[in-house]
Amino acid sequence: MTVKTPRNPPSAAQSATSLPIAPADDAGVRVRNYLLTMGIRIACLVLMVFVQPYGWYSFVFAAGAIFLPYFAVVGANAASGRSAAVAVRPDAAAIDAPPTQGPRDDQAEAPTVIRIVESPAPAAERSPGDGAPSPDPTDRA
Repeated sequence: MTVKTPRNPPSAAQSATSLPIAPADDAGVRVRNYLLTMGIRIACLVLMVFVQPYGWYSFVFAAGAIFLPYFAVVGANAASGRSAAVAVRPDAAAIDAPPTQGPRDDQAEAPTVIRIVESPAPAAERSPGDGAPSPDPTDRA
């Protein structure tokens, strides 16, 4: 027995300017933030042990070492709240309107054309390293 699923009607094409951020880019940002947070945690662990004499700041370092992993994991697992800007369609009146000012025929200038033509160098100017055959010293004509 084959079950057929109804096809959804084709929807409007997705605009490339309104697509969400690519998953690979989003994952890269989350990994970078996770590694930065865990690096700060390791710094807190080291500072907590090596900073002498112990004082109130030792408790701050301990709190960082204890609570930063939680925030790092939650931040890495949370999807990014960023979204791409939605493309705005310009007004139809602005598109259909004739240009307000254009070049007049009496002010039109001839376009400047730069033409570059390359030709091979004459045989007398070529050196033996240019791919030209070198003269044979034993050949006397």
